[in-house]
Amino acid sequence: MPINTSRLTAALTARVPARVRTGYWTRVVPVLALLAVVTHLPSFLRPVWSPDEGYLATQARMLADGGVLYDTVVDRKPPLLPWLYEACFAVFGSASLWPLRTLAIVAHLVTAVLLASLARGRWGNRAGAAAGAFYLLLSIGLSPEDTQAATFEVFMLPAMAAAFRYAERRRWLAAGIAVALCSLTKQTGGAVMLPVLWMLYQDVRHRGVPWRPALFKTAFGFTLPIALVAAILTKPKGFLFWVVTGSGDYATLGSNWLQMLGRALGNSGILLAAGLGFLAPVGYRFWLRRRGTLPTAQEEHGSTSDLWIWLLSSVVAVSVGFHFFGHYYLQLMPPLVLLGVGAVSTSAVRWRPVAVYSAVAATFFWGLAVFWPGQRLYQTTEVATAVAAQTTPKDTVLVWGMHPELYWLADRRPVSRYLTAGFLTNFSGGKDGRQVGEQYSVSEAWQTFDAELAKGYPEVVVDDSGTAPYNPELVPRIESLLESHYEVVGMTGDTVIYRLKR
Repeated sequence: MPINTSRLTAALTARVPARVRTGYWTRVVPVLALLAVVTHLPSFLRPVWSPDEGYLATQARMLADGGVLYDTVVDRKPPLLPWLYEACFAVFGSASLWPLRTLAIVAHLVTAVLLASLARGRWGNRAGAAAGAFYLLLSIGLSPEDTQAATFEVFMLPAMAAAFRYAERRRWLAAGIAVALCSLTKQTGGAVMLPVLWMLYQDVRHRGVPWRPALFKTAFGFTLPIALVAAILTKPKGFLFWVVTGSGDYATLGSNWLQMLGRALGNSGILLAAGLGFLAPVGYRFWLRRRGTLPTAQEEHGSTSDLWIWLLSSVVAVSVGFHFFGHYYLQLMPPLVLLGVGAVSTSAVRWRPVAVYSAVAATFFWGLAVFWPGQRLYQTTEVATAVAAQTTPKDTVLVWGMHPELYWLADRRPVSRYLTAGFLTNFSGGKDGRQVGEQYSVSEAWQTFDAELAKGYPEVVVDDSGTAPYNPELVPRIESLLESHYEVVGMTGDTVIYRLKR
């Protein structure tokens, strides 16, 4: 007897409570999920978007081959995302980043839902839905290389929004744990502790509750996960050096401050343009307050001091190190969205023009991602293909440059734990040659590098430095290595491929 599927579906639906079938989140979450997928669909159009993705992918392969984090596998970042890459590679294989891109969409969706919950509790149902949607539209409002990649900031945002939400609900232990998870994804995520402590202070001030238990819960929740990771899951000394104390020279202003200032203003301007639809009402609300025409009820209902503290802490986090890369600015998006939604909700501004502008801006950035120039990727892929042709899977490779994705694209093992020339020369974006060289390397990096080469020279060296201040001619050890043991076998653009002499 055939099964009547429509009758069966109706019977199953009838068993679901009405509040679930027609509830707020049942209607909002699917729409946000669809929007998250659509806005980040271009992320699947490229094998790799940024050097950070290439670095993480290479790290994950090294860890899978028996590498030890903060020992034979090193980076200046906390461990959660390298472990996530490694886990995805173990399940789905390491040939593609599509699992990470999918999880990045999930991270954006979780962030959007948390922001919707925060806005709904403050300004109502419409504001909640708007906050989630506006965040997803704004989340692609920078260079596609910064917004479509599955990198640290993307996976940091859910824990950041959760920390703020838990603090708002006076769940101090959970707030501390969320801050810890945020910090273990990227160090600057710990800046959200500032608004958490601000809300704790306000709670003690207005409700007269004892501050010691709340502060203890927050501190305990923050300290315990970090202590477990540092003392048990990694090597404590290595964790302390690479995550906390070993980035002093990297995180300095340097001498090329004009370039850094230009990058800071440029990315700030792009983000402002992307979110102008709901950020303009923030200025309008200030204007109403200055004129004294903002209704008292709206003033009280729209108090946003904790959001401003959150934004301030995020600005400080973006500025740390004075690099101002575009993906750093993702950290500003959650508080900016909430401030904008709050301003619209409490200033008699209509939602339609705000939504229209945000949609148009997001469409522009979506199209930009689809048609983003791929010249650098094409060159890197061509070099990786040449490296694979010159080597066997058992051979090792040295990439002298700042594009570790070459290792992953070529599917070849790095000869050294230092995946970029920056560790051996202190080079980073925005620096000129004044503080770049062998003498500015990470502590004992060259001794470790020499010991790695003593086990066997790499079959191929890729000189990807171009005219950078770490060009082999400016780094005597690399120049001597190439002259003594290698010969040129190919050139692609400004990238030179060397092979070990027979």
